[in-house]
Amino acid sequence: MESQTEEKATVWLKPDQVDRMRSATVEESATYLAARNDALIATLYDAGLRVGEAIALDVEDHVDLDDGVLALPADIQKDYPTDRTPSYTEIELADETIRTLRMYLAGRWKDPAALWPSRQADRMTTESVRNVVRDAAVAADVRPMTTGGRGDPQQVTPHTLRHSVAYRMLNVEEGHNFYDVRNRLRHATIQTTERVYDHIDRV
Repeated sequence: MESQTEEKATVWLKPDQVDRMRSATVEESATYLAARNDALIATLYDAGLRVGEAIALDVEDHVDLDDGVLALPADIQKDYPTDRTPSYTEIELADETIRTLRMYLAGRWKDPAALWPSRQADRMTTESVRNVVRDAAVAADVRPMTTGGRGDPQQVTPHTLRHSVAYRMLNVEEGHNFYDVRNRLRHATIQTTERVYDHIDRV
């Protein structure tokens, strides 16, 4: 499982590096897994999901592509529930992510309740998601941004994609601040967001 403490981001990716990972996934994966792996990386990077949240998603209960949202129940989110938290947190998805998910769901090789099945089971494990992300980074030879310069593709994990959401919002997209990042990543406090990401603001 991911660490129960949100650590200061030490490895993150730029948007073009995530694009290269997605392209490599399509090229390198077995045909019937390519759409799943592409959609998985796209969703992690768009929604900023923790890996435990991602693998808990079910198609019928948590995915509404007509409204373009993921509905995360409180019991699968690390910092929830709190006294102020609704039963579900809705995460709005980008149009491109919605299209990618529609294509994936239209052609899945099996149709369990879980959004992300594996070859061996009806639901992927934490380790299998990590393997997909790492293998894509290695295949694309992406060298992530680190606090010391550039890292190694083997360092890229699902949590790297979560950190990359903060980098994208603070450095690529216009009009975002730490409060927007906090809301997207669903930190319990703004202090957590500032502690984890202050060093990648406007890098």
